[in-house]
Parts: sequence; structure tokens; C-alpha cells
Amino acid sequence: MIDLLQAFPWLFVLAAGVTGLSVGSFLNVVIHRLPRMMQRDWQAQCRQLLELPAEVNRHLPSERAEPLRFNLIVPRSRCPQCGHLITALENIPLLSYLALKGKCSACGARISPRYPAVELLTAILSAAAAAHFGFTWLSAAALLFTWSLIALTFIDLEHQLLPDSITLPLLWGGLLLSITGVFVDSRDAIIGAVAGYLALWAVYWLFKLATGKEGMGQGDFKLLAMLGAWLGWQALPVVILLSSLVGAVVGLSMVLFLGRDKNIPIPFGPYLAAAGWLALIWGKELTDAYLHLAGLA
Repeated sequence: MIDLLQAFPWLFVLAAGVTGLSVGSFLNVVIHRLPRMMQRDWQAQCRQLLELPAEVNRHLPSERAEPLRFNLIVPRSRCPQCGHLITALENIPLLSYLALKGKCSACGARISPRYPAVELLTAILSAAAAAHFGFTWLSAAALLFTWSLIALTFIDLEHQLLPDSITLPLLWGGLLLSITGVFVDSRDAIIGAVAGYLALWAVYWLFKLATGKEGMGQGDFKLLAMLGAWLGWQALPVVILLSSLVGAVVGLSMVLFLGRDKNIPIPFGPYLAAAGWLALIWGKELTDAYLHLAGLA
């Protein structure tokens, strides 16, 4: 099988795309459940601090009451409207959504288009990463990086939250990978992580001192630090420039054309994630273009 994938690069790209569909289905679970798991954990800590009994499953008889279990595996996925358990045939990536015409098979409630969008996006970006890096260990690392950024993007869009449980392991993973020089060496990775964190930390405090308001969440610091660990400090100017430019254009468009209240915060994480992925694939080309436009090359 390995020889076959090496002999036919297109087959490896296809396999990465198909794998991306399945991973995208799992990412939907992460996007939906991880913020709720964090909320339940915070509530449990509060109940423990207040010496209140743990929340139990009220669907069981009182004599069999037990603490609620909620993680990425249990309980089984179900329709939020009618409680219909999602069967295996209704959970085939992309195809099930099309076959069901975007509706629950039991009650006809609309299924969020986010589910097929995440699956399709994961498949496309996985195939693109595989095509760029080929059948190498670089592809394995790039796929993990890509999948994590997709999860962070949609969680931040929906909840304005960048979970440490994704960002921090990825940060440490980038630093460990730098030992082998997979993308950058350890020197560039360490400087990138520190510079990435401090860059947005400084912006945060300057904005807060000037306006008395918080301009961004601290999860953005950690995300840029993670990108610096994976891509090196040299990629940070391009990542910051791209994310700021796209964020400003999108934000202004939403205010001017969609009537969005300008006081409602817009998550910055998705723009950092998009810029980071572009820098992973075309980092050298983007950096060269940036230096040329800035008159530094």
C-alpha cells in the first residue's frame, strides 16, 4: 500500500481528501461538544466550590441516579429538536446531509449547513496539504496542523473561544517538531512562539490602556504563539498582516452591508488560523512578496 501511494501521488492526495471527510465529521463533534464540555467542567467546579451535589442524569430512576457523562464519545449524537438518535447511515460525511436534504429524518428540523461545510473544507484542505508536501512526514504534520486550525476556527466563530486543550498541545507539538527541523529549526520556533505571544499581548495592553476595553481575547495570544512555533518567527509579519487585513475587510463589510452592530466583537482567531495555514503552504512565497512590497528585498 505504501509503495502504491508513493508510485501514484494523485492516489495519496485522493486518500487524504477522503480521510479529510471522515476527520471533518469528527471535527464537527469537537466543535459542538468541546465548548459544552468546558462549560460543564466550569459548572462542576462551581458546584464543588459551593458544596452542591453533582448534577445527575434525571432520566434515570432516583435510586440509579448517576453523574451526567458528556464527552467526545458519549452520549450518542441526536437531533437537538426531537432527540432522534443519529444512525450510522445518517452519519456518512457529506452524503447523508445530501440524502436527507439537510433535514432530520424524524422531525424534519433543519440541520445546520455548518456540518457539511466543515466536512467539505477539511477534505479540500487535507488534499491541498497532501498535494503540496507529498507522501512524507511533512504531510502528516501538516494534516494535524490543518485539522486543529479548522476546529479552532469554527469554535471561535460560534463561541468566541479558543480552547487551551487544542492550542497548547499544538504549541508544544510545534516546538518538539522543531527539534527535527520538520518545518523550522528550534531557534526560529522558540523565538516565533515568544514573539507571537508578546506581539498580541502588547497590542492587547496598549488598546486596553488607551480605551479601557479589551480588544481581543487572550486565546489569540496563544494561537499566534502556536503559529510562531510551527512556522518560525519569519512568518509572523505575514500572518499578522494577512489576518489583520482580512479581518478589517470582513468586519467593515459586515457593519456596512449587513448592519452588524460595530460594538459586537468579531473573533480574530479564524483570520489568524487562515493566515497561518496559508503561511504553512506558501510561506516562502508570501514572505518574499511581503519583503518585495516593503522594499526590503
